[in-house]
Amino acid sequence: MAAGAGAAPTQLGTLGIGKLLKMYAVPGIIAQTAASLYNIVDSVYIGHIKDVGSYAISGLAVSFPLMNLSAALGTLVGVGAMTLISVMLGQKNYETAGKVLGNVLTLNVAIGITFTTFALIFLEPILRFFGASDNTLPFASKYMTIILLGNVFTHLYFGFNGALRAAGHPKTAMGLTLFTVTSNAILDPIFIFGLKMGIQGAALATILCQMMALTYSFRFFLDRNSFLHFPRPLFRLDWRIAKSSLSIGLGPFLMNAAACIVAIFINQQLGKYGGDLAIGAYGIINRITFIFIMIVMGFNQGMQPIAGYNYGARQYTRVRQVFTLTAKWAVLITTVCFLISELIPGAAVGIFTNDPELRRMATHGIRIMNAGVALVGFGIVASSLFQSLGMVKISIFLSLSRQLLFLVPLIYILPDFLAETGVWLSFPISDTLSVLFSAYFIIRLFRKLAKLRDGDEPDILGSNI
Repeated sequence: MAAGAGAAPTQLGTLGIGKLLKMYAVPGIIAQTAASLYNIVDSVYIGHIKDVGSYAISGLAVSFPLMNLSAALGTLVGVGAMTLISVMLGQKNYETAGKVLGNVLTLNVAIGITFTTFALIFLEPILRFFGASDNTLPFASKYMTIILLGNVFTHLYFGFNGALRAAGHPKTAMGLTLFTVTSNAILDPIFIFGLKMGIQGAALATILCQMMALTYSFRFFLDRNSFLHFPRPLFRLDWRIAKSSLSIGLGPFLMNAAACIVAIFINQQLGKYGGDLAIGAYGIINRITFIFIMIVMGFNQGMQPIAGYNYGARQYTRVRQVFTLTAKWAVLITTVCFLISELIPGAAVGIFTNDPELRRMATHGIRIMNAGVALVGFGIVASSLFQSLGMVKISIFLSLSRQLLFLVPLIYILPDFLAETGVWLSFPISDTLSVLFSAYFIIRLFRKLAKLRDGDEPDILGSNI
């Protein structure tokens, strides 16, 4: 993974869409699959800690909302910056692209330190509010303390990894992710079992691996012969760029923040109707589903620089082509998730726990919760396309519709009639409704794009599709 100067990513506007998507998506898929394995490896080891594995898994599930909120702040900076970098490179505006990269560094450090300080001060009451009980609080607290102390490094690692992809280095980004996953898989059993650190060992292994990958990314962008490199001075914040970047990243930020809120409600309702093990079952189902969602996100990572570059270069036919191809693959992936959830749920759940009651709850839950997951791939790609084109309002709406508009009310209505099953049933219903909204907006966008010839000004599109 030599950090050479490389070449300008003009191929994004010239090579065939199928070849480009393969070139950019395959590294993203490998990286995102590896990233999902990152979390799965932690969960598998934690779930098999002698005598306490089931409660440790539940403690990990309780910490999900706080981790989602941390991820939301990271995407607020990183996703918007990645989109701007893609568009700026499409316009061959390398100086501004470098300034965007500098903003990633400054904003992530400032936001990360602020969030870490606040979360550590109020960690116990936050986890209690998120659904922790006396049984699960010790595990959630130990895990999140270390994760929060490394929060800034995590944000920077993912932010720079996205910048590498936007700058035309998807293989380098993939290699760094594979490195973190492999090293994490090696360090996890050493720290958890060998050094007897338990759940704290899993958290420490995660942060150390990300810090090592971050060091390489930082050195990569110090190369001033590269098309994308850090500006001078390093920590200068450009407020105009920051405003544009944060406004684009607002959609995925709100999506992750909404996921935090929804996870709190889910934990509370599952704790009310099924107890600590029901929360643990949700954590297991999330890990299984997460694999497939992250593969879809890998396709998105391939699509976004292609769509952003060609939109900036006013090649609208190519924008439509890359979305259509990406959406087809995404639906295929989420359909595989649906089939596994319905046909062999016990085998999937059994990887994480030997506890018979936890396995029963998770097997029951995954069949219902993922009944509509085959549709989710289309919705994810649709929201990402609007994000890639800088259409903030629509991206935000689509990001929030599934979780806040549909899922939250259902989580509180259905359990009154169906108890724990009602919580699981809320997911396929909200999935179906949100995909219908996504299809509506995509159809309107494609009709607008069809009226434009390649090379026309895109101003008539705006954000009011």
